[in-house]
This record gives sequence, structure tokens and C-alpha cells, in this order.
Amino acid sequence: MTRRIFFLLIATLAACAPMQPAQVSQPAAQSIPAEAVLDSQLNEQVVKVLITEKLLLGDNQINLETTIFKPDGDGPFPLLVLSHGSPRGGEAERRTMKRARYIDQSREFIRMGFVVAVPMRRGCGHSEGNWAEDFGGCSHPMYYKAGLKGAKDLIAVVNYMKKLPYVDGRRVVLAGQSAGGFASLATASMGFDGLMGVINFSGGRGSIRPDFICEEHLLVDAMGKYGSTSRVPTLWHYSENDHYISRGVAKMMFTAYTKAGGRGILVMQPAFEKDGHLIFSKKEGIPYWLPEVRKFLTSLGLILD
Repeated sequence: MTRRIFFLLIATLAACAPMQPAQVSQPAAQSIPAEAVLDSQLNEQVVKVLITEKLLLGDNQINLETTIFKPDGDGPFPLLVLSHGSPRGGEAERRTMKRARYIDQSREFIRMGFVVAVPMRRGCGHSEGNWAEDFGGCSHPMYYKAGLKGAKDLIAVVNYMKKLPYVDGRRVVLAGQSAGGFASLATASMGFDGLMGVINFSGGRGSIRPDFICEEHLLVDAMGKYGSTSRVPTLWHYSENDHYISRGVAKMMFTAYTKAGGRGILVMQPAFEKDGHLIFSKKEGIPYWLPEVRKFLTSLGLILD
């Protein structure tokens, strides 16, 4: 009986003790993953780009994991910021994304004389913070606002890169695949000093399953809004068998963009493997888009043949 009273007393005291607040923190930026050894031939390095995230309880300073490739030499070289897409699989898949490098594609841009920066946007891979580009529900997606959220990350990376001694901040090109292409066009709609052009590879949002986009007319409307304030040339690449952004939707987006005042060239590539949405991200797709990209960058005075 005495022992039972003793244990009851201990349990009562434990229940009355003040609870310690839970320790909540954002996912920390981590070191370079072991599966991605730095490529010394491309002068590869990984940096953390600081960005301020606005939260209800105040500002939060977070880091974006960013890969940099550069040509040999001191420069200054023109800058190309290359942006990744977003997986369909949701939060868990975004958090487990490997560091985007696009190593074969980046090598082509380095051969053309560019420094290449490949950022992981908020909430993706080892970048800190919450995913900012959620467009909401499928019944009324807010594509326009989602793109501007991604643009904030890209502008932070551009500002960081401009401070590096080997970067010519007066010559900047944005490029991106899928959601990264969409974010690049959104960034161009805001504009910044030194931006010379945008290359959009299969850009878009809202494909939650193959051959389906949530309220595609709202995606077209968003592109029109971006085009109305963009002031730089753009190059758009899509494929005939893209199962994320169909040929028809690509043409409607481009028409809305250019009718609103945006300047652009649309290139419809032939069918590529099983899904043309991957025409940029796969090495085998390089011969399809490289000639038009070289022509576009040459027209901007960024490649001297």
C-alpha cells in the first residue's frame, strides 16, 4: 500500500509540472549530398543564398541551396539562372529532391561562356523554409500569385550572384524547366536591372496528372498578365507529346503572353521519347533545343561566334 501511494504521488507531481514548449524549427540546410561529388572541371560549388521569408509571427531568415558552375578564368561572365520544376508528389517528394544540377545542360551553357546558377527554391531539397509556390485548390488555382512567389527566390539568387567578381550583372538570362520556366517568366514580369532574356522550357503549372491541368484558362490568364509587364525577349520550347503541358495549352499561353505585349518566339519540338515534358531535363534532349537556344543567345549579343 505504501509503495502504491508513493507511485501515485510521483505521477501526480509529474502531471502538475509545467510543460516545456515544443522546439519547432525549419528544416536546416544540409551539407553536399554524398551522391553528388563536385565537378572540378566545371568549377562547381554549392552556396547558401539568404532570403527573408515573411511569416505571421515575423520575418524568418532562410537559406536556398544553390549550385554554381563557371568557366575557367576571371570573367566577368554573363549569368544564367537555371530553375528546376516541381514534382507532382507533394511535400514529401519536394523535401527529398536531390540538389538540382542539370550537369549536362549546364555544361553547354558554360561552353557558351556563361556562369550558371541552379537554385533550389524554398521548400525543395535542402533549401530551408516552406514551399511558397502552392497555387491552392484545383477548382480555383492562383497561378499568377504562385509564380510571383517563385520569382522572389530567383531575384534573391540573382542579387547574390551579381556581387561575385566573376559575374557580369549587366548580362543576365533566366531559364527554367516546367514550374521553373513558369517562375522565370513571372520574374521577367517584375523586371530587374541587367535582365536580357528568358528561356522557357515546357513552362507551366497545375498538371496534377497526365494530360490534365486544373482550370487551364486561369493558367493562360496568368501568362497574359506576365506578358503585359515583361520587357525582354523570351524563347519558349515545348514538345508535341508533352503530357504535362499539351501543344494546345502551350500555344494558348504563348498567344496570351504576346497579345498582352510580351516578346517571344515559340518553338514546338517533335515528340520526344515517352513524354516531351522531359526534353530539357534529359541529356538526350539537348540536340533538340540547343541550336535554337544558341541562336537566341547570339541574337542578344551574349555569344560571339
